[in-house]
Amino acid sequence: MSTTTTLKLPEELKERIAAAAADAGKSPHAFMVEALAAQTALAERRRVFVAAAHAAAQEVAQYGLVYDADEVFGYLQDKLKGKRAKRPKAVKL
Repeated sequence: MSTTTTLKLPEELKERIAAAAADAGKSPHAFMVEALAAQTALAERRRVFVAAAHAAAQEVAQYGLVYDADEVFGYLQDKLKGKRAKRPKAVKL
């Protein structure tokens, strides 16, 4: 079930939203709901990405093992081309 939320928008932004919504063939309401959903999804993906980065940093700090990016990219490119590829080895920092 939907709930009502009131947004106080500056007049200029309201006009820009109305114009963009009209160009997209949508009502201003539908345009704003879609925009809010997109920004929420973006924020959620960013939160997951940052959490994964923090976890990776903690893992490196704990074990000190890393891979050379050039070796990893070369390995992946060879695999994509169907070539036999030697897996990169982790090295201690």
